[in-house]
Amino acid sequence: MEHSNLSSLTATTGDRLRREIFGGQLPPGTRLAEAAEARRLGVSRVPVREAFAALERDGILEFTETGRTVVKQLTPQDFEELFALRLLLEPAAARSAFPLSVEMQQSVAENISATRKAKSLDEGTRLDLEFHQLIVVASGNVRLLKLWRSLRSELELWLGYLHRQHRDRDLNTRVGTAGAHEEILQCFQSRSAPACEKLMREHILGWREWLPMMEGES
Repeated sequence: MEHSNLSSLTATTGDRLRREIFGGQLPPGTRLAEAAEARRLGVSRVPVREAFAALERDGILEFTETGRTVVKQLTPQDFEELFALRLLLEPAAARSAFPLSVEMQQSVAENISATRKAKSLDEGTRLDLEFHQLIVVASGNVRLLKLWRSLRSELELWLGYLHRQHRDRDLNTRVGTAGAHEEILQCFQSRSAPACEKLMREHILGWREWLPMMEGES
């Protein structure tokens, strides 16, 4: 029972830290101290320590050589690596996912509708990535899905940061994302596997345009 309680507390602690990181309350570069976080979150140090370890494995915290725990600051090189992997994985997933089942089409349509109604940038980011994960799930390729899931936390960290950096520019992220995803869904409904693969590749290539804007901030 004690082990079960600790596991539950660790998961709850990790989920809260994850939300705060993705939501920008704990921005990249923030130092996190085990004792201080335990006091702030009202838990013992053990679940905080274990949550830190889990978030480090997910790529959103890092342990420095001096023993500090820091919210990961993704670099342009990290972006390039994530971009290259998305470009390999997602068009292949789209081709394999064709044709989408009726049930999956409904799930995708519900995701797009929720994206249009998203009330915050971090909610929009989460829904954006959920859309892409649905397509990967629909591919039926369990190894491809495993690879995608290994990237997801870093993708959410990166996209959330970019969206917050550029919230004041003329980029209506929510509407633009929903529109692009609607076009992909329509492709699955009326075209072919090669067409869906091509459209997904073009969609991921468009993500590459974020990097020059990010470099302009430095």
